[in-house]
Formats: sequence, C-alpha cells, structure tokens
Amino acid sequence: MIVVAGEALIDLVPQGPGALADLKPALGGGPYNTAVALGRLGSPTTFCSRTSHDAFGEALLDGLRGAGVDVSGVQRGTEPTTLAVATIDGSGSAAYSFYVEGTADRLFTAPAVLPADTRAVSFGTCSLVLEPGASAYEELMRTAARQGLFTALDPNIRAGLIPDADAYRARFKSWLPSVTLLKLSAEDAEWLGGTPGEWLAAGPAAVVVTRGGDGLSVFTRDGAEYSVPGEKVAVVDTIGAGDTVNAALLHGLSALDALSADALAALGTEGWTRLLRFAAHAAAITCSRAGAEPPYAAELGEL
Repeated sequence: MIVVAGEALIDLVPQGPGALADLKPALGGGPYNTAVALGRLGSPTTFCSRTSHDAFGEALLDGLRGAGVDVSGVQRGTEPTTLAVATIDGSGSAAYSFYVEGTADRLFTAPAVLPADTRAVSFGTCSLVLEPGASAYEELMRTAARQGLFTALDPNIRAGLIPDADAYRARFKSWLPSVTLLKLSAEDAEWLGGTPGEWLAAGPAAVVVTRGGDGLSVFTRDGAEYSVPGEKVAVVDTIGAGDTVNAALLHGLSALDALSADALAALGTEGWTRLLRFAAHAAAITCSRAGAEPPYAAELGEL
C-alpha cells in the first residue's frame, strides 16, 4: 500500500484566453493528483488528508474512489474546500492564486497509525506550508521515517503561499533526513537554492529533477547521474504533470520491489533509465490533455 498524504482542492481553470475565461472547476492538489495517478496505474493506494463536507469535497472523494483509491482514512470537516485559480500561459504552463483561509485541509491532524500494509508514504505541495496542518504532515513524515518506511517528497513550491522564504528553506532542509526519495522541478531547485549533492548528503537516497519537456534526471548517493529526454507531445497544459511523475516513480519502484534506500542504490543504469522513461511517458500523456488527467495503466504498457 502506498499512502499519499496532503491536500485535495479545486482548480479553477480558464477554458480560453483571459484570466476569467469560462473558469471550470477541476479536481486537484498535488497529493490528490498523485493519488489518482497511482490508482489509475493500479497501485494499491490510500489517501491521507482532510476534506470538506461541501459539494467540492464530495466530488474530490468521488474522484479518488473512481480511481480505486481508498478514502477510509480521510478526515472530514464543515469548513470550505481550498480553491486554486489557474492562469495558463502560451506554452501551457500553469500559475496559481490560492484561496486558503479557513479551509478544511488546513486542520488535518496526524493519524495515530498508518495502514498495516503501508510500504511508502508520499508528501508535498501546499500541505507542508499551511499551518496548522503543515506541522501535522511533518510529524507524520518523521514518524514514517522512524518506522523504516519509504518516504517520498515533492515540495512543489508555490511561492505565493510562503510568507517567509528563508524559514521555509530551513524547514525543507530539516525534512531531508526523513526523506528516501526527493523529487522536484528545476524551478523548485532554483528557488530552494540547493544542489542535488547537498540534498543527498542530508539524507535522501536519490534526487529526481524534472525539466519539463527537456526530460528528467536522477542523482544518487554514489555520485551517479542518469537522464532521459522528455517525450515530444502537443502540450494542452502542464497541470498535474509533476504529480504524474511522482506517481509513476512510486508505481515503478513498487513494481520493481525497490521501495527502500538500499534498493534505490542497486537500480543502476538499466533500472533507473527504465523508470525515468516510464515517468516521462506518463507525464507526456498528462500534458496532452486538459487539466490533471493522468494516464491509466493500459495507456502506458509495461515498465
């Protein structure tokens, strides 16, 4: 079982030119998209979050169920659902404005226990910024690491939500001893101001850096670096592409029985290249359609 911990929200996505062009609500949130993508790929997945009882919250849970994701551990509240208004530029890249005050996901509390068959726990995005929930997710990350579970982190920086950049950067560094696999975009890496070598020295067994259409690379503790190019595709938008990479990596590592630091170290050139190509293919499919619509297993074929 892979546990995905973090926010579920509603993206308001313009359907044409202009910031207010027929805004359409879409199910979203980085962890939410990761969970849906894992479910569509066929990985046993459970979502660990807190959602509203409002209509948006019900739709979010329905989307998870439709992907085969277990929602029995999702906490509920009467507060409204977080909203993110997307702006799409000419290349299909998305930027977001968030409406987060008093929303349900911010009041997440760490569960007493994880499912008994948990093999990995994935974290990231807004859930690690917005208090008091951020501290609860941080607590869960550290607990999972102490229990010897595989932990994955995608910070997925949303700078507009971070009031003190230096404090966040320091907090990010404090998480690294509890992280097995760090995945982040080149833009995130630039904002954080570190290097893969620095992050590896702090704890993770591997660091994956994505570069959009230019592909992705992995850096490992033994000093190795493996890269694959991106797949050429007619980009509709990039919403959910990074989350799809998260899911493809976790799904692939599970299929390879490599959800441990030692197993990551043993993947070598062939294993990492197969895994990165699989993730690049999955992300390309997501980019080829509107919104966060990750692929199903049948669309990807074998790892």
